Amino acid sequence: TQRAQQSRILKKPFHLLLLKSPMGLGRSSSSSALKWLGFVTAVWVQSISGNNYTFSNYSDALKSLMNLTQVELNSLSVAKDVGKAFGILAGLASDRLSTPVILLIGCFEGLLGYGVQWLVVSRTIQPLPYWQMCVFLCMGGNSTTWMNTAVLVTCIRNFRRNRGPVSGILKGYVGLSTAIFTVVCTALFSSDPASFLVLLSVVPFAVCLTAVFFLREVPPATSTAEENEESRYFAVFNIVAIVVAVYLQSYDVIGIKTGAVSVAFASVLLILLASPIAVPFHAYVRSLNLNEEDVEGRADEPLLRSEITEETVVGAAAAADNELPPYPTLLKEEENNQGGIEKRRPVLGEDHTILEAALTVDFWVLFVSFLCGVGTGLAVMNNMGQIGLALGYTDVSIFVSMMSIWGFFGRILSGTISEHFIKKNGTPRPLWNAASQVVMAVGYLLMALAIPGSLYFGSVVVGACYGVRLAITVPIASELFGLKYYGLLYNILILNFPLGSFLFSGLLAGLLYDAEATPTPDGGNTCVGAHCYRLVFIVMAFTSIIGVGLDFWLAFRTKEIYTKIHASKKVKRSSGSVR
Repeated sequence: TQRAQQSRILKKPFHLLLLKSPMGLGRSSSSSALKWLGFVTAVWVQSISGNNYTFSNYSDALKSLMNLTQVELNSLSVAKDVGKAFGILAGLASDRLSTPVILLIGCFEGLLGYGVQWLVVSRTIQPLPYWQMCVFLCMGGNSTTWMNTAVLVTCIRNFRRNRGPVSGILKGYVGLSTAIFTVVCTALFSSDPASFLVLLSVVPFAVCLTAVFFLREVPPATSTAEENEESRYFAVFNIVAIVVAVYLQSYDVIGIKTGAVSVAFASVLLILLASPIAVPFHAYVRSLNLNEEDVEGRADEPLLRSEITEETVVGAAAAADNELPPYPTLLKEEENNQGGIEKRRPVLGEDHTILEAALTVDFWVLFVSFLCGVGTGLAVMNNMGQIGLALGYTDVSIFVSMMSIWGFFGRILSGTISEHFIKKNGTPRPLWNAASQVVMAVGYLLMALAIPGSLYFGSVVVGACYGVRLAITVPIASELFGLKYYGLLYNILILNFPLGSFLFSGLLAGLLYDAEATPTPDGGNTCVGAHCYRLVFIVMAFTSIIGVGLDFWLAFRTKEIYTKIHASKKVKRSSGSVR
């Protein structure tokens, strides 16, 4: 009877009643718009948070101003990357502080770190002692960990069913940030290193202050309709991002980097970066229209559906609450033979504490393979200025820009493609890391041979594969070890940035370059010729091959969890079609 049905309704949890309310699936128009507005500001933050990769644009000015050897210059670069080691603080804070507070810490720290570097390079103050410069470079590097932690943790939790696209888009814009800064600085200041550092100081500060008001955690999608809507909007973000990347690449192809043309180019770039703001407006208007139609079409519909539909909705809500693993094992307790409750270690796909993750083989395989990829990639990025000069190029900005742009393509495409193949047939995500490491090894060997055009090809290959490594590793960590402690886990993984920078840039590249270099009268040194970095590239190619083996091993060990994720996504789509 109707009265009995109403009685059963009152016993249901409120969030399940909301899922079946006339307003649709419990997502208000303002909440949907706020979620996408937060993602837009997250994209803007990532567009300016790759300043760690811009060191080559002003490293030569520091080297000449402070009369540094290549080892000393590379040590400054290592200090910049050591700042990422203190990202553990941001990871710890991510579970205790709100997203706006984390963003504020990052933007103020960056303002101070890069601001002091600007004072030195612009000769406003005398060069600071070497150790003090290391401190301020470290602060500049650490500032990005607060921004990245706030953005990645918040967005992956908000869009947990689309982790691949989220990671690819956000990390893709990080890759583009170097090219964005380079283009804007060239247009406005003719590549002046001091002016470039002004941009690194002020622009991230202003953008983060904007994001403080809009970026925050909101409830994730709970229905197939919402997930499909997310996929459509992510496709729009991908298209806009690709347009920005192609537009930036055309700047290098055209070659006109001064005058009104350059200023116009930078102006159009800023408009393109602002264009994603249309997505939250569209989401708001669409939600209003859908709600009005839903109310009109369902005004006379009984509140209770059939038992089958009811069970489907409950199952879908439960699946949404327990994204990973796709089977009910989130509780780390189980009954023993005596009927008591005892704790057990979590399995892959469940939430791991940092200690629990560190006790697994899979974590260390992921950690070391990540080191093989990002460590060698950072060595090329940090030394691109000297690599280009050694091979006879007077202007290396095109190589820095190419690595940034192709790094973007690697990030954005790998995130979307890997997600597609997980949904299609459960392909383990680490296989994409293995493929990128193979291509990266080929790139290093070609640069070691120093054949004509090899630096162009190497910049494209290393940039793209480095981007793949970053975009793929981010969701892998959340899929294997859960989202509960993801902020801290992510920042432990990026310890590979300072560690890789120290091993491959500070030690390997610095020592081998100095061994080949000729001293200069001012106390520095210089090296010209293919021999300067040949051995460096050969060692890094061998390291990449080691990374390939580790990635294949991790893919083999995790194939079962990706099979279950694939099955979970199929069940989710099936429940949506029943509804």
